[in-house]
Amino acid sequence: MSLFPLRLQQVHFSPNGRHVLDGVDLTLTGDGITIVLGPNGAGKSVLLRTLCGLIPPSSGVLDYGGQPFDGARIGMVFQHPMMLRSSVLENVTLGLRPRGVGRREREACGLAMLERIGLADRARDNARRLSGGEQQRLALGRVWLTRPQLLLLDEPTASLDPSAVEAVETIVREIRTDGAKIVMTTHNLGQATRLADDIVFLAEGKVREHASVRGFFTQPASEEAKRFIEGELPWHVAF
Repeated sequence: MSLFPLRLQQVHFSPNGRHVLDGVDLTLTGDGITIVLGPNGAGKSVLLRTLCGLIPPSSGVLDYGGQPFDGARIGMVFQHPMMLRSSVLENVTLGLRPRGVGRREREACGLAMLERIGLADRARDNARRLSGGEQQRLALGRVWLTRPQLLLLDEPTASLDPSAVEAVETIVREIRTDGAKIVMTTHNLGQATRLADDIVFLAEGKVREHASVRGFFTQPASEEAKRFIEGELPWHVAF
């Protein structure tokens, strides 16, 4: 059963009276990569945490394809992913344990996934000794192994060097090809042009624009988006 279309209707999150999400209306289909853009404090990370059930909205409706919320089909990777004090292999198979997968099957699936993400040679190493880029790839492999319908990525390449960013982007594309819907936040507008199928632009807790990536960057409809693009992306983007 599908989580899509995923609809948010007048979703608010207002801790201590501060409007972090201020009446968000948004519909997401189950296809492609949606990139969420916006200035600092716009509510991007809070939106992702609301979608995966980590933050209950103060008010409003979240409709997951007309089905009850099922966090088992939603995965999330944070900017600084948590690594257990154990091997790379044990970390990548972590999500299979609650599903009752036996040890031998977990190990076989984990080794196959480590091969896909380029970490097979580090399987027995301590995961906390990996570089930041390697840990991010491991976190992506760990959630990919659970086959989520919806994958939420919160600034997954922040602070990574260009080669690590490229490796992470390659895995993100492969996960999309494997059938997951991806919703991702980033401050890297070049990355948005490379990965996105559509753009959600947040400002002051509201969705100011939801458009194709080409439409957003070439013909932004809102003044907030125009100012954001002019300030953050001063070079010409060719499509």
